[in-house]
Amino acid sequence: MRAFIAIDLPKGLKDYLFNLESQIKEAKITWVSKKNLHFTLKFLGDISESQLEEIKKIKTKQKKFLISLNEIGFFPNEKAPRVFWVSLDPEDKIIALQQEIDEKLLNKFPSEQKFQSHITLGRIKSIRRKKDFFDSVNNLKIERNSFKVDAFQIIISSLTKNGPIYETVGKIDLS
Repeated sequence: MRAFIAIDLPKGLKDYLFNLESQIKEAKITWVSKKNLHFTLKFLGDISESQLEEIKKIKTKQKKFLISLNEIGFFPNEKAPRVFWVSLDPEDKIIALQQEIDEKLLNKFPSEQKFQSHITLGRIKSIRRKKDFFDSVNNLKIERNSFKVDAFQIIISSLTKNGPIYETVGKIDLS
């Protein structure tokens, strides 16, 4: 089974992010479905049932914290945009949580080499008119919507022809 560790987003935030899509012009983008919006702390890949049970036992020292949306970005970069995302702030709290999870799973899964906290909104297939596309992106006003991070989830992902189907199979609360 294909799995990852992530933080789910509140419904209101998913609605807000989903509504941003209609403001982007001149690009063909495969948008992440509203119900699948999240931010990944660690991609695990294919795991066994016994590995899943081990992951469910993770304990963390991290305390609950507030984070907010920050700004729009692109992977790999703005000159060759393939992934459209929004960053999160304060990044240091997210990185501390991600690094603790990474350390606890280091003996079973490779370490994340370059982690950047973000919510993927879509994958860019093509851009018709770059200037118009970037004008629409630059005109986006990202509200610094905040939400409390009080847990993270273990999610199983099943790939289908209609996109991935996510199932939460475990939840770990922060202290």
